Amino acid sequence: MNLASVSAIHFKSLNRVSSSPVPEKSLNSLNNRYRTISVTCCCSKQQNPNYYPQQKRLKKLLSSAIAAAFVAFSASDISAFAELNKYEADTRGEFGIGSAAQFGSADLKKAVHVNENFRRANFTSADMRESDFSNSTFNGAYLEKAVAYKANFTGADLSDTLMDRMVLNEANLTNAVLVRSVLTRSDLGGAIIEGADFSDAVIDLTQKQALCKYASGTNPTTGVSTRKSLGCGNSKRNAYGSPSSPLLSAPPERILNRDGFCDSATGLCDAS
Repeated sequence: MNLASVSAIHFKSLNRVSSSPVPEKSLNSLNNRYRTISVTCCCSKQQNPNYYPQQKRLKKLLSSAIAAAFVAFSASDISAFAELNKYEADTRGEFGIGSAAQFGSADLKKAVHVNENFRRANFTSADMRESDFSNSTFNGAYLEKAVAYKANFTGADLSDTLMDRMVLNEANLTNAVLVRSVLTRSDLGGAIIEGADFSDAVIDLTQKQALCKYASGTNPTTGVSTRKSLGCGNSKRNAYGSPSSPLLSAPPERILNRDGFCDSATGLCDAS
């Protein structure tokens, strides 16, 4: 560093302090030893321009790399991205694993979507009244609070769907697959369920009993009887609803046997 400025630091003389008297000769000796000393410090604010050569070279390399990447991206064929997006749209989602289409609160009244793929799509609170979704796939879709009055789901795959609080009055569920679907607090009054498969579906007990009054047929895809899938009669399978909604699903203890299933002796198991 260059020596550009000068400053002086003064150290005061040190006097010995003692409770006993000190001879005058000793004091003079101490004063001579610890006389005022001036220390000169020199420093400079100017830095050597070559002090950080490696950092400067690194900055230049990074700047060049960023500029080259920007030019390369700008010159790339943007149409490739458009083709990829079109392919994903045609296959209903990335790698064809689902549409992930968004129809939340959408107006789909009297719409026609036959043989379409709505896997993992979102239909939350959608208005689907009198629409035709026959033979379409809704596997893993979200349909909670959707209104599907008189909608046609003939042959549709509604397995693993979330359909709680859904309005399905007079909807056509002929030969539909509703395996493991969640239908808690949904209204299926007057729905056509001939050949529908409700295996392991979560349905409120009162709703299940109402459906068992007229359930019939066998699903052509799974080969399961509609009545058996609903747990109608004394079948231990799906004897009552889901513990997710015990107040609506669980029957009184008096109609259960000691195994926790509906006791046929009560006469309340078969709603037909």
